[in-house]
Amino acid sequence: MNLFYYPAACSLADHIALIEAGLPYKLLSINREKRTEDGRDFLSINPKGYIPTLEMNDGTILTENQIILAYIAEQSGKLVPDDSILRWRTFEALAFMSSEIHGSYNPFFRDFPEPEKERAREKLKKTFAILADQMGDKAFLVSNEMTIADCYLFWVLMAAPRSGIELPKNLRNCLDRMKAMPSVIQALAEEGLS
Repeated sequence: MNLFYYPAACSLADHIALIEAGLPYKLLSINREKRTEDGRDFLSINPKGYIPTLEMNDGTILTENQIILAYIAEQSGKLVPDDSILRWRTFEALAFMSSEIHGSYNPFFRDFPEPEKERAREKLKKTFAILADQMGDKAFLVSNEMTIADCYLFWVLMAAPRSGIELPKNLRNCLDRMKAMPSVIQALAEEGLS
Protein backbone atom coordinates (compact mmCIF):
# COMPACT_ATOMS: atom_id res chain seq x y z
CA MET A 1 0.00 0.00 0.00
CA ASN A 2 1.05 3.56 -0.69
CA LEU A 3 0.07 6.29 1.75
CA PHE A 4 0.19 9.72 0.14
CA TYR A 5 0.95 12.35 2.76
CA TYR A 6 2.30 15.76 3.71
CA PRO A 7 4.60 15.82 6.73
CA ALA A 8 2.71 16.75 9.93
CA ALA A 9 -0.66 16.81 8.14
CA CYS A 10 -3.72 14.79 9.15
CA SER A 11 -2.36 11.84 7.14
CA LEU A 12 -0.11 11.31 10.17
CA ALA A 13 -3.10 9.54 11.79
CA ASP A 14 -3.16 6.94 9.03
CA HIS A 15 0.61 6.58 9.16
CA ILE A 16 0.49 5.83 12.90
CA ALA A 17 -2.38 3.38 12.37
CA LEU A 18 -0.47 1.50 9.64
CA ILE A 19 2.48 1.08 12.00
CA GLU A 20 0.28 0.03 14.94
CA ALA A 21 -1.59 -2.41 12.70
CA GLY A 22 1.63 -3.95 11.42
CA LEU A 23 0.57 -3.54 7.79
CA PRO A 24 3.21 -3.02 5.08
CA TYR A 25 3.17 0.43 3.49
CA LYS A 26 5.19 2.89 1.48
CA LEU A 27 5.05 6.63 2.15
CA LEU A 28 4.84 8.95 -0.84
CA SER A 29 4.91 12.66 -0.18
CA ILE A 30 3.05 15.23 -2.26
CA ASN A 31 4.58 18.59 -3.18
CA ARG A 32 2.83 21.94 -3.60
CA GLU A 33 2.52 21.35 -7.34
CA LYS A 34 0.53 18.17 -6.59
CA ARG A 35 3.27 15.84 -7.79
CA THR A 36 4.08 12.67 -5.91
CA GLU A 37 7.64 11.92 -4.93
CA ASP A 38 7.62 9.10 -7.50
CA GLY A 39 6.78 11.67 -10.22
CA ARG A 40 3.04 11.10 -10.75
CA ASP A 41 0.33 13.73 -11.03
CA PHE A 42 -1.45 13.42 -7.68
CA LEU A 43 -4.70 14.78 -9.13
CA SER A 44 -4.84 11.79 -11.47
CA ILE A 45 -4.68 9.55 -8.38
CA ASN A 46 -7.05 11.57 -6.23
CA PRO A 47 -9.02 14.25 -8.09
CA LYS A 48 -10.03 15.73 -4.72
CA GLY A 49 -6.41 16.82 -4.45
CA TYR A 50 -5.88 16.30 -0.76
CA ILE A 51 -4.47 13.80 1.62
CA PRO A 52 -4.65 11.27 3.06
CA THR A 53 -4.96 9.00 0.10
CA LEU A 54 -4.32 5.28 0.28
CA GLU A 55 -3.42 3.36 -2.88
CA MET A 56 -3.73 -0.41 -2.66
CA ASN A 57 -1.44 -2.77 -4.54
CA ASP A 58 -4.15 -3.36 -7.16
CA GLY A 59 -4.49 0.41 -7.78
CA THR A 60 -7.69 0.87 -5.76
CA ILE A 61 -7.78 4.31 -4.13
CA LEU A 62 -9.33 5.23 -0.79
CA THR A 63 -9.65 8.77 0.53
CA GLU A 64 -10.95 10.41 3.72
CA ASN A 65 -9.32 9.85 7.07
CA GLN A 66 -12.25 8.05 8.68
CA ILE A 67 -12.51 5.58 5.81
CA ILE A 68 -8.78 4.89 5.54
CA LEU A 69 -8.51 4.41 9.30
CA ALA A 70 -11.49 2.00 9.28
CA TYR A 71 -9.93 0.11 6.36
CA ILE A 72 -6.63 -0.23 8.22
CA ALA A 73 -8.45 -1.54 11.29
CA GLU A 74 -10.49 -4.01 9.26
CA GLN A 75 -7.47 -5.29 7.32
CA SER A 76 -5.43 -5.81 10.47
CA GLY A 77 -8.11 -6.87 12.93
CA LYS A 78 -6.62 -4.30 15.32
CA LEU A 79 -7.35 -0.79 16.59
CA VAL A 80 -11.11 -1.20 16.99
CA PRO A 81 -12.49 -2.69 20.23
CA ASP A 82 -14.35 -6.00 20.12
CA ASP A 83 -17.01 -4.61 22.47
CA SER A 84 -19.91 -3.46 20.30
CA ILE A 85 -20.63 -0.11 21.96
CA LEU A 86 -16.92 0.79 22.21
CA ARG A 87 -16.58 -0.02 18.52
CA TRP A 88 -19.32 2.49 17.74
CA ARG A 89 -17.83 5.01 20.19
CA THR A 90 -14.58 4.74 18.20
CA PHE A 91 -16.33 5.65 14.94
CA GLU A 92 -18.37 8.33 16.71
CA ALA A 93 -15.17 9.95 18.03
CA LEU A 94 -13.62 9.84 14.55
CA ALA A 95 -16.64 11.56 13.02
CA PHE A 96 -16.71 14.20 15.77
CA MET A 97 -13.03 15.05 15.41
CA SER A 98 -13.27 15.11 11.62
CA SER A 99 -16.33 17.34 11.44
CA GLU A 100 -16.07 19.53 14.51
CA ILE A 101 -12.34 19.90 15.19
CA HIS A 102 -10.47 19.37 11.94
CA GLY A 103 -12.61 21.88 10.07
CA SER A 104 -12.26 24.40 12.89
CA TYR A 105 -8.50 24.49 12.28
CA ASN A 106 -8.94 26.06 8.82
CA PRO A 107 -8.55 29.68 10.03
CA PHE A 108 -5.19 28.80 11.56
CA PHE A 109 -3.84 27.00 8.49
CA ARG A 110 -4.73 29.88 6.18
CA ASP A 111 -4.76 33.67 6.39
CA PHE A 112 -8.17 34.28 7.96
CA PRO A 113 -9.16 37.50 9.79
CA GLU A 114 -8.83 37.48 13.57
CA PRO A 115 -12.63 37.48 14.28
CA GLU A 116 -12.93 34.18 12.40
CA LYS A 117 -9.98 32.78 14.32
CA GLU A 118 -11.59 33.81 17.60
CA ARG A 119 -14.88 32.08 16.66
CA ALA A 120 -12.89 28.96 15.81
CA ARG A 121 -11.03 29.13 19.15
CA GLU A 122 -14.33 29.26 21.04
CA LYS A 123 -15.63 26.25 19.15
CA LEU A 124 -12.37 24.35 19.71
CA LYS A 125 -12.48 25.03 23.45
CA LYS A 126 -15.95 23.47 23.58
CA THR A 127 -15.05 20.47 21.44
CA PHE A 128 -11.86 19.77 23.39
CA ALA A 129 -13.88 19.92 26.62
CA ILE A 130 -16.23 17.29 25.16
CA LEU A 131 -13.27 15.04 24.24
CA ALA A 132 -11.73 15.54 27.67
CA ASP A 133 -15.00 14.49 29.32
CA GLN A 134 -15.24 11.47 27.03
CA MET A 135 -11.70 10.42 27.86
CA GLY A 136 -12.05 10.94 31.59
CA ASP A 137 -9.23 9.09 33.31
CA LYS A 138 -8.82 6.40 30.63
CA ALA A 139 -5.45 5.98 28.93
CA PHE A 140 -7.00 6.65 25.52
CA LEU A 141 -10.12 8.32 24.17
CA VAL A 142 -12.51 5.38 24.00
CA SER A 143 -10.92 2.77 26.25
CA ASN A 144 -7.62 1.86 27.87
CA GLU A 145 -6.41 0.42 24.55
CA MET A 146 -5.39 2.43 21.52
CA THR A 147 -7.92 2.66 18.69
CA ILE A 148 -8.00 4.34 15.30
CA ALA A 149 -9.71 7.25 17.08
CA ASP A 150 -6.52 7.78 19.08
CA CYS A 151 -4.41 7.84 15.92
CA TYR A 152 -6.53 10.74 14.71
CA LEU A 153 -6.65 12.28 18.18
CA PHE A 154 -2.85 12.46 18.19
CA TRP A 155 -2.86 14.66 15.08
CA VAL A 156 -5.78 16.74 16.39
CA LEU A 157 -3.90 17.41 19.64
CA MET A 158 -0.58 17.97 17.90
CA ALA A 159 -2.17 20.65 15.68
CA ALA A 160 -3.91 22.43 18.59
CA PRO A 161 -1.06 24.85 19.45
CA ARG A 162 -1.57 26.62 16.10
CA SER A 163 -4.93 27.80 17.42
CA GLY A 164 -3.48 29.24 20.61
CA ILE A 165 -5.86 27.40 22.92
CA GLU A 166 -4.91 25.46 26.03
CA LEU A 167 -5.78 21.77 25.96
CA PRO A 168 -7.46 20.19 28.98
CA LYS A 169 -4.99 18.42 31.25
CA ASN A 170 -6.00 14.84 30.43
CA LEU A 171 -5.67 15.56 26.70
CA ARG A 172 -2.22 17.14 27.23
CA ASN A 173 -1.22 14.04 29.22
CA CYS A 174 -2.53 11.78 26.44
CA LEU A 175 -0.53 13.70 23.85
CA ASP A 176 2.62 13.32 25.96
CA ARG A 177 2.01 9.57 26.43
CA MET A 178 1.42 9.06 22.75
CA LYS A 179 4.59 10.97 21.79
CA ALA A 180 6.50 8.26 23.67
CA MET A 181 4.80 5.35 21.85
CA PRO A 182 7.04 3.46 19.40
CA SER A 183 4.53 3.80 16.53
CA VAL A 184 4.29 7.56 16.99
CA ILE A 185 8.06 7.95 17.32
CA GLN A 186 8.52 5.93 14.11
CA ALA A 187 5.86 7.87 12.18
CA LEU A 188 7.28 11.22 13.25
CA ALA A 189 10.79 10.12 12.30
CA GLU A 190 9.67 8.79 8.90
CA GLU A 191 7.99 12.14 8.19
CA GLY A 192 11.08 14.06 9.28
CA LEU A 193 9.37 15.52 12.34
CA SER A 194 11.47 14.18 15.18
